[in-house]
Parts: sequence; C-alpha cells; structure tokens
Amino acid sequence: MLLVLLISYLLLMIPDRQPQTFQVAEAEPFIWNMDERWKSLEAEFSRLKMLSPPALDSLEISKRTSLNVLFDQLQQDDSIEISDERLTQVLNLFFEWSPVVAASNKSDVSIEQYNSIRNFIKAQSRQWTINEQAQRATLYTLLYGMRAAVEEVLLQADSINFNPVQHVTDEPSVTPSATIQGIIVHSGDLFVSRGGAEVSAFISRGNDYPGNFSHVALLHVDETGKASFIEAHIEKGVAIATAEEYLKDRKLRFMVLRPRADLPQILNNPMLPHQAAQMALEETKRRHIPYDFKMDFYDSTAMFCSEVGSFAYRQHGLTLWKAESTISSAGTAKWLNTFGVENFVTQMPSDLEYDPQLSIIAEWSDPETLMKDHIDNAVMDALLERANAGMEISYNALLLPVARVVKGYSILQNMAGKPGIIPEGMSATRALKNNSFVNIYQKVKIPTEQKIAAFIKENGYRPPHWQMVEFAQESLPR
Repeated sequence: MLLVLLISYLLLMIPDRQPQTFQVAEAEPFIWNMDERWKSLEAEFSRLKMLSPPALDSLEISKRTSLNVLFDQLQQDDSIEISDERLTQVLNLFFEWSPVVAASNKSDVSIEQYNSIRNFIKAQSRQWTINEQAQRATLYTLLYGMRAAVEEVLLQADSINFNPVQHVTDEPSVTPSATIQGIIVHSGDLFVSRGGAEVSAFISRGNDYPGNFSHVALLHVDETGKASFIEAHIEKGVAIATAEEYLKDRKLRFMVLRPRADLPQILNNPMLPHQAAQMALEETKRRHIPYDFKMDFYDSTAMFCSEVGSFAYRQHGLTLWKAESTISSAGTAKWLNTFGVENFVTQMPSDLEYDPQLSIIAEWSDPETLMKDHIDNAVMDALLERANAGMEISYNALLLPVARVVKGYSILQNMAGKPGIIPEGMSATRALKNNSFVNIYQKVKIPTEQKIAAFIKENGYRPPHWQMVEFAQESLPR
C-alpha cells in the first residue's frame, strides 16, 4: 500500500509540459520619467503646509486663475490638435496647483476643475487617432496625470469632507435606469472596478499603460428597475449578480462608463445598450461560459471580464476599446503567462477609460479604499520592475501531487455545477504559482505598510505614490 502511494506521489510530481513560447505586443510601455518632478511637488506641499490660511487661500486663487485663463482659451477653439502645446501647459499648471489645493484642504475645488478639464479632453479625443502610439501616450499623460494629481489631493483630504461619489457627466440615455450608490445608472452601462485581491493589482498595473481598474461588468436594468451585473469571475466564469452582490464583492473603487448618445449606432438605435446587456444576460443564462485565462477577445467560447461587455456590444455593431491594450514588457508578460494569459494584444479594464466612444458618468471611492488602492499599486509597480529584471514565479514542487489531487476534486465540483477550489481552466501548477505570487506580494506589502505608517507618524501626512513605490522597492527580497 505504501509502495502504491509512493509511486502515485512520484507520478503526480511529474512537471507539466513546457508551455509554448509566447509573443509580446509590438509596442512600448509608457514611462513617466518624472521622479524629480514628483519629489519637488511633495517638497512644495510640505512647505505650503507651514503657511497661514490667508496666504494659502491667496496662492490657491492665483494658481487656479492662471489655470483657468489658459483652459478658457482652449475651450474657445472648436477643435484642438493633440500636439497643441497648451494641453501640456494645462497639465503642468494643474500639477503646480495641486500641492496648494492639498495644503489648503480644498479637494472639492480640485475635483470640479479636474472633471471640467477631463470632459473637455475626452470630447477632443474623439477626433484624435488614439491607437497611434504617440497620441495614445499623450492622451494617457493628460488624463492619468490629472487623475494622479487629484488623488494625491484626496489622500490628504479630511475624511469627514470626503465625498465618495464624483458625478462627472450626465450622458443622456433612454434605457431603463436604477440608482446605485447615489448614481443614476442605465442598462448597458459598463462598470470598471478595482478589487482588493493581489491579482487585481496585477491586472490594473500589468500592461503598457498602468491604471487603477482590474474588472469590467456589464449592467442590465429591466423595466421594473431591477439591476443585474453580468461579469466574468476567475472562480466561476461568467455569472449574474444583483446590485447588492456586486457591491458586497469588495471594491476599492469603481467607475461608470456609458456609450455616447451621439454615436451613429446609438442615434440609429437608442435602445442598443439595453439590447446588448439583454443579450449578455440571456447568453449567460443559456450556457455555462468558462473564464478565459488566455484573454483572447476574438473567441467567445470562454470569456474574461472585459470580453463580456465588448462581445455584447460588438454583436450590436459597436466595437469598444478604440485602442487595444498591449503588454510589451517581457517580464510582465511572463508573469501573466504564469496565470494562463497567452494574448498580449487584448482588452484591459483600465484602458476602457480612454475610449472616446464612452462618457465617464461617475466614480466611487472612499479615503480608506483609495489609500489601499495606492499601496497595492506601489507594491505591484515595484514587483513588476523586478519581474522585468528577470525575477520568475516558482512553486514548491513537493506540493504538486497534493495540488493535483485538489484539482481532480475541483473538476468533480465543476461537473456538479459548482466552483472548484482550483478554478476551472487553471492547472494545479498554475494554482501553486498563484499562491507563490500572493506570498511574494504579501512579503513586500507588509513592510511597505509599516514604512508608510512610520512616514505618516513622522510627517503628519500620507506619502505620495512615488514615495510608496520607494518603500516597496526597499521591501523587495534581496
């Protein structure tokens, strides 16, 4: 009996066949290369905190006035080329204004100004060629740069005055509606969100244009106002959740996006978003749709989260992700391949924000979830630097037989219509590598959080993102 167990154990230890080689995207990852700028802005914030309230108010008004004068000039032109130097000047003035706003605790003013400028840029981007690399990088610099600045302001805000909901654009829609977290939403809206798991940070940051979102869900609202979310989960494939279930599944933030009412497809058929959501709902009820670890949005046999929305809209003549997502860094791609990703020209959740076909309706976050989002980003950014320097995710081979037994049991669970302990489509080896990734992540995150807590105690404010990244880099295993 012992001999049989030993032989079985040894057989189960046989490694998987070597995976096929993969091809990264032919693109270039975005690089800020502005470390000194970030440090100077923090130094300015620290200095400004020493000023009297009247002096701060006067400086804030002066900086805001300079920004508004230039922004007003831009708004007078019907069409702005993406190469217009005034766009960069607006961003620079926004950066310079932000430490003053943070020091004077006027986050509401910052948000209002941010939303005005980003709505203008989103509108102008309709005529830009954002799938051309230089233009895409410029659009990302403008929109993500302002987001980063605003969120640094919000992280210093008094939590009592922190409004978790940002209303951005009131894009008209005739589809059935509901209210979620104080936001009026319509059938066919797309919710991009950020989860609290380690892999959520990886999905958010692991592409050529790092972002803040790791998940996409398609909203369906019926004629009675009942809201349902159609979304793909790693654990169980495509599923339907109520609004309560969607919100209960921990979210650090979410953003609501909606197709523009003036799109030709919507003008021709105003109910198109609802019909796309209805189709996705019915398809999910009709068949089991496994999770697509390969991230191949051309094959709807299995689906990943972005694909749920893009497939439904594509069937109704609207192709989302005006610029496809790319992963061109070999180390990042190798780590993603550890989880089964094979397609590195794909559709990442964060990139949907930059699609000019969509309007940003609202965003939700609160001080604590926003802080966690930033910490997770910093840890992941540091880890991805190490990945691109050659670090690999390994696993304990002695545990492989146990994992394979668990995988066998998981297959039986799947056959019974239940989620398996190891997700459908994930091998035992990849499950062990996932555990290794989580362990590596936590070993960096815990000391990073300790350094952040010490920084706050010493300085009296939360560290900016660049400082969090440095703490994470210091916490990496040697």
